[in-house]
Amino acid sequence: MSSSEGERIPQHIAVIMDGNGRWANQRGLPRLAGHRAGTENIRAIVSEAAEIGVRYLTLYAFSTENWNRPSLEVQGLMQILSEFIDRETRNLHAQNVRLRHLGRLEGLNKRLARKVEEAIHLTQHNTGLTLAIAFNYGGRTDILDAVRRIVASGVEPAQIDERLIEAHLTTAGIPDPDMVIRTSGESRLSNFLIWQAAYSEYWFTPVFWPDFRPEHLHQAISEYGRRERRFGGINEAP
Repeated sequence: MSSSEGERIPQHIAVIMDGNGRWANQRGLPRLAGHRAGTENIRAIVSEAAEIGVRYLTLYAFSTENWNRPSLEVQGLMQILSEFIDRETRNLHAQNVRLRHLGRLEGLNKRLARKVEEAIHLTQHNTGLTLAIAFNYGGRTDILDAVRRIVASGVEPAQIDERLIEAHLTTAGIPDPDMVIRTSGESRLSNFLIWQAAYSEYWFTPVFWPDFRPEHLHQAISEYGRRERRFGGINEAP
């Protein structure tokens, strides 16, 4: 499905991929089956986003708070990420997609962290869509780590401004999201890109992430095109 001619396309879309566990529960399946189904859904959304001209797509896959889930589920999520990298990296590279990781690699096992680094290295010179995976990511932690790096570099307090903080966030080099989409019917940000999404447009859908299709992406983009972004100002047009 291609975008309609003249449709205003967000440069950067960020997605909170929510509802995998509930999707599985409705079908009498273990929660990890929902996470696997959600991961398998990524390919179609990435392809559609690239096709319609989105330049940056950020997916919230695992938060710093998700470590509080049952250990078997956490272990399963780590395995699913590892399988995703093995299965999809070459295909994404062939599609000219550049991969980025947002968050801390600390806490992941060394083998998985190495896989993430290798996937980023392989695709670093690609010029198509940038796919950022937020894994072991938290918005507050992102800001905290940025401030610590700035302090460690010896910058005087009076020299710290928004631009300097942005340069030390894990999203450095990626524009702020124009639109944040959350699936599953929840209407909160859940510690996702809380600095970067200050002026994003939000779109919530009751659809669980494994059932989120390209047509839902187009619905979100159509809604985005009808909104007026003022960034704290006013529209002076008559």
